[in-house]
Amino acid sequence: MDSLLALFVSAFVTLFVVLDPPGCVPIFSSLTNGAGTAHRRSMAFRSVAIASAVLVAFALGGQAFLGALGISLPAFKIAGGIMVFLIAIDMVFEKRTERREHRAEEVISAAAAADKTIESEDISVFPMAIPMLAGPGSLAAIMLLSARSHGWEESLVVMLALLAVMLITLVSLLMAGPLMRLMGAKFEGALTRLLGVVLAALAAQFIVDGIKQSFSIG
Repeated sequence: MDSLLALFVSAFVTLFVVLDPPGCVPIFSSLTNGAGTAHRRSMAFRSVAIASAVLVAFALGGQAFLGALGISLPAFKIAGGIMVFLIAIDMVFEKRTERREHRAEEVISAAAAADKTIESEDISVFPMAIPMLAGPGSLAAIMLLSARSHGWEESLVVMLALLAVMLITLVSLLMAGPLMRLMGAKFEGALTRLLGVVLAALAAQFIVDGIKQSFSIG
Protein backbone atom coordinates (compact mmCIF):
# COMPACT_ATOMS: atom_id res chain seq x y z
CA MET A 1 0.00 0.00 0.00
CA ASP A 2 2.83 2.39 0.88
CA SER A 3 4.55 1.69 -2.43
CA LEU A 4 1.33 2.40 -4.36
CA LEU A 5 0.83 5.64 -2.46
CA ALA A 6 4.42 6.67 -3.19
CA LEU A 7 3.87 5.86 -6.88
CA PHE A 8 0.67 7.93 -6.93
CA VAL A 9 2.41 10.91 -5.32
CA SER A 10 5.35 10.65 -7.73
CA ALA A 11 3.10 10.31 -10.78
CA PHE A 12 0.79 13.10 -9.62
CA VAL A 13 3.62 15.55 -8.95
CA THR A 14 5.35 14.72 -12.24
CA LEU A 15 2.19 15.14 -14.33
CA PHE A 16 1.04 18.21 -12.42
CA VAL A 17 4.35 19.96 -12.95
CA VAL A 18 4.63 19.00 -16.63
CA LEU A 19 1.01 19.84 -17.50
CA ASP A 20 1.20 22.95 -15.30
CA PRO A 21 -2.54 23.74 -14.78
CA PRO A 22 -1.80 27.16 -13.20
CA GLY A 23 0.35 28.08 -16.20
CA CYS A 24 -2.44 27.10 -18.61
CA VAL A 25 -4.91 29.49 -16.98
CA PRO A 26 -3.58 32.78 -18.44
CA ILE A 27 -3.06 31.17 -21.84
CA PHE A 28 -6.62 29.84 -21.97
CA SER A 29 -7.94 33.17 -20.70
CA SER A 30 -6.16 35.11 -23.46
CA LEU A 31 -7.13 32.66 -26.20
CA THR A 32 -10.81 32.78 -25.25
CA ASN A 33 -10.97 36.50 -24.55
CA GLY A 34 -14.28 37.79 -25.87
CA ALA A 35 -15.89 34.36 -26.16
CA GLY A 36 -19.21 33.65 -24.51
CA THR A 37 -19.41 31.77 -21.23
CA ALA A 38 -20.95 28.66 -22.78
CA HIS A 39 -18.38 28.61 -25.59
CA ARG A 40 -15.48 28.96 -23.13
CA ARG A 41 -16.87 26.15 -21.01
CA SER A 42 -17.29 23.80 -23.97
CA MET A 43 -13.75 24.51 -25.19
CA ALA A 44 -12.38 23.79 -21.70
CA PHE A 45 -14.15 20.42 -21.60
CA ARG A 46 -13.05 19.50 -25.13
CA SER A 47 -9.43 20.53 -24.50
CA VAL A 48 -9.13 18.35 -21.42
CA ALA A 49 -11.01 15.42 -23.00
CA ILE A 50 -8.84 15.37 -26.13
CA ALA A 51 -5.59 15.76 -24.21
CA SER A 52 -6.62 12.99 -21.80
CA ALA A 53 -7.40 10.63 -24.68
CA VAL A 54 -4.01 11.28 -26.29
CA LEU A 55 -2.13 10.80 -23.01
CA VAL A 56 -3.98 7.58 -22.16
CA ALA A 57 -3.25 6.23 -25.65
CA PHE A 58 0.46 6.91 -25.19
CA ALA A 59 0.39 5.44 -21.69
CA LEU A 60 -1.21 2.20 -22.91
CA GLY A 61 0.50 1.81 -26.26
CA GLY A 62 3.76 3.65 -25.75
CA GLN A 63 5.82 0.62 -24.77
CA ALA A 64 4.61 -1.41 -27.74
CA PHE A 65 5.45 1.51 -30.01
CA LEU A 66 8.97 1.73 -28.57
CA GLY A 67 9.40 -2.02 -28.96
CA ALA A 68 8.43 -1.82 -32.62
CA LEU A 69 11.16 0.81 -33.11
CA GLY A 70 13.72 -1.29 -31.25
CA ILE A 71 14.08 1.27 -28.42
CA SER A 72 14.66 -0.16 -24.95
CA LEU A 73 12.85 1.22 -21.91
CA PRO A 74 16.08 2.25 -20.13
CA ALA A 75 17.14 4.23 -23.21
CA PHE A 76 13.75 5.94 -23.32
CA LYS A 77 13.96 6.73 -19.61
CA ILE A 78 17.29 8.46 -20.13
CA ALA A 79 16.09 10.38 -23.21
CA GLY A 80 12.77 11.24 -21.61
CA GLY A 81 14.49 12.31 -18.40
CA ILE A 82 16.75 14.67 -20.34
CA MET A 83 13.73 16.13 -22.16
CA VAL A 84 11.82 16.65 -18.92
CA PHE A 85 14.94 18.18 -17.34
CA LEU A 86 15.13 20.73 -20.17
CA ILE A 87 11.50 21.62 -19.54
CA ALA A 88 12.34 22.11 -15.86
CA ILE A 89 15.21 24.45 -16.77
CA ASP A 90 12.83 26.48 -18.93
CA MET A 91 10.35 26.68 -16.05
CA VAL A 92 13.00 27.89 -13.58
CA PHE A 93 14.08 30.66 -15.96
CA GLU A 94 10.46 31.31 -17.11
CA LYS A 95 11.23 30.52 -20.75
CA ARG A 96 8.36 28.03 -20.99
CA THR A 97 5.77 30.64 -19.99
CA GLU A 98 7.17 33.06 -22.57
CA ARG A 99 6.90 30.46 -25.33
CA ARG A 100 3.33 29.60 -24.35
CA GLU A 101 2.34 33.25 -24.37
CA HIS A 102 4.03 33.74 -27.75
CA ARG A 103 2.13 30.74 -29.15
CA ALA A 104 -1.12 32.15 -27.80
CA GLU A 105 -0.39 35.51 -29.44
CA GLU A 106 0.29 33.76 -32.76
CA VAL A 107 -3.08 31.97 -32.64
CA ILE A 108 -4.90 35.21 -31.82
CA SER A 109 -3.04 37.04 -34.61
CA ALA A 110 -3.88 34.28 -37.08
CA ALA A 111 -7.55 34.52 -36.16
CA ALA A 112 -7.47 38.30 -36.60
CA ALA A 113 -5.71 37.99 -39.97
CA ALA A 114 -8.39 35.59 -41.15
CA ASP A 115 -11.02 38.07 -39.95
CA LYS A 116 -12.39 35.60 -37.43
CA THR A 117 -13.57 36.28 -33.92
CA ILE A 118 -12.43 34.27 -30.93
CA GLU A 119 -16.06 33.22 -30.52
CA SER A 120 -15.89 31.28 -33.79
CA GLU A 121 -12.28 30.16 -33.33
CA ASP A 122 -12.21 26.78 -31.61
CA ILE A 123 -8.90 26.47 -29.76
CA SER A 124 -9.80 23.25 -27.94
CA VAL A 125 -7.77 20.96 -30.23
CA PHE A 126 -5.01 23.38 -31.19
CA PRO A 127 -3.26 24.83 -29.34
CA MET A 128 -4.84 23.93 -25.97
CA ALA A 129 -5.16 20.13 -26.17
CA ILE A 130 -2.14 19.72 -28.47
CA PRO A 131 0.56 20.79 -27.76
CA MET A 132 -0.10 22.82 -24.60
CA LEU A 133 -1.55 19.93 -22.59
CA ALA A 134 -0.58 16.82 -24.56
CA GLY A 135 2.82 18.05 -25.69
CA PRO A 136 6.23 16.36 -25.95
CA GLY A 137 6.94 16.78 -22.24
CA SER A 138 3.66 15.33 -20.98
CA LEU A 139 3.75 12.50 -23.53
CA ALA A 140 7.28 11.59 -22.46
CA ALA A 141 6.31 11.83 -18.79
CA ILE A 142 3.27 9.54 -19.07
CA MET A 143 5.26 6.99 -21.06
CA LEU A 144 8.06 7.09 -18.49
CA LEU A 145 5.62 6.58 -15.64
CA SER A 146 3.94 3.71 -17.48
CA ALA A 147 7.34 2.13 -18.14
CA ARG A 148 8.12 2.23 -14.42
CA SER A 149 4.82 0.56 -13.55
CA HIS A 150 4.71 -3.19 -12.97
CA GLY A 151 1.37 -4.97 -13.01
CA TRP A 152 -2.17 -3.69 -13.39
CA GLU A 153 -2.29 -2.16 -9.91
CA GLU A 154 0.61 0.23 -10.53
CA SER A 155 -0.70 1.05 -14.01
CA LEU A 156 -4.09 1.86 -12.47
CA VAL A 157 -2.41 4.14 -9.92
CA VAL A 158 -0.69 6.08 -12.73
CA MET A 159 -4.02 6.42 -14.56
CA LEU A 160 -5.67 7.70 -11.38
CA ALA A 161 -2.89 10.26 -10.95
CA LEU A 162 -3.44 11.38 -14.56
CA LEU A 163 -7.18 11.61 -13.94
CA ALA A 164 -6.63 13.74 -10.84
CA VAL A 165 -4.33 16.14 -12.68
CA MET A 166 -6.68 16.43 -15.66
CA LEU A 167 -9.61 17.18 -13.32
CA ILE A 168 -7.56 19.94 -11.68
CA THR A 169 -6.70 21.24 -15.15
CA LEU A 170 -10.38 21.26 -16.13
CA VAL A 171 -11.36 23.16 -12.98
CA SER A 172 -8.52 25.62 -13.60
CA LEU A 173 -9.69 26.32 -17.14
CA LEU A 174 -13.32 26.67 -16.10
CA MET A 175 -12.31 29.16 -13.41
CA ALA A 176 -9.74 30.99 -15.56
CA GLY A 177 -11.24 34.43 -14.96
CA PRO A 178 -11.39 34.33 -11.14
CA LEU A 179 -8.04 32.53 -10.93
CA MET A 180 -6.35 35.21 -13.03
CA ARG A 181 -7.54 37.85 -10.59
CA LEU A 182 -6.54 35.70 -7.59
CA MET A 183 -3.08 34.53 -8.67
CA GLY A 184 -1.48 37.55 -10.23
CA ALA A 185 1.69 37.46 -12.31
CA LYS A 186 4.14 37.40 -9.38
CA PHE A 187 2.54 34.43 -7.64
CA GLU A 188 2.31 32.48 -10.89
CA GLY A 189 5.99 33.15 -11.64
CA ALA A 190 7.11 32.04 -8.17
CA LEU A 191 5.00 28.88 -8.36
CA THR A 192 6.33 28.02 -11.81
CA ARG A 193 9.95 28.32 -10.65
CA LEU A 194 9.31 26.21 -7.55
CA LEU A 195 7.64 23.48 -9.59
CA GLY A 196 10.52 23.64 -12.07
CA VAL A 197 13.00 22.75 -9.33
CA VAL A 198 10.86 19.78 -8.27
CA LEU A 199 10.54 18.62 -11.87
CA ALA A 200 14.32 18.83 -12.36
CA ALA A 201 14.83 16.47 -9.43
CA LEU A 202 12.25 14.02 -10.81
CA ALA A 203 13.88 14.16 -14.24
CA ALA A 204 17.27 13.40 -12.69
CA GLN A 205 15.73 10.35 -11.03
CA PHE A 206 14.41 9.14 -14.40
CA ILE A 207 17.92 9.42 -15.85
CA VAL A 208 19.51 7.63 -12.88
CA ASP A 209 16.97 4.79 -13.15
CA GLY A 210 17.63 4.45 -16.87
CA ILE A 211 21.42 4.30 -16.36
CA LYS A 212 21.07 1.73 -13.58
CA GLN A 213 18.89 -0.51 -15.73
CA SER A 214 21.14 -0.10 -18.78
CA PHE A 215 24.23 -1.22 -16.90
CA SER A 216 22.43 -3.37 -14.30
CA ILE A 217 23.78 -1.27 -11.43
CA GLY A 218 22.42 -2.11 -8.00
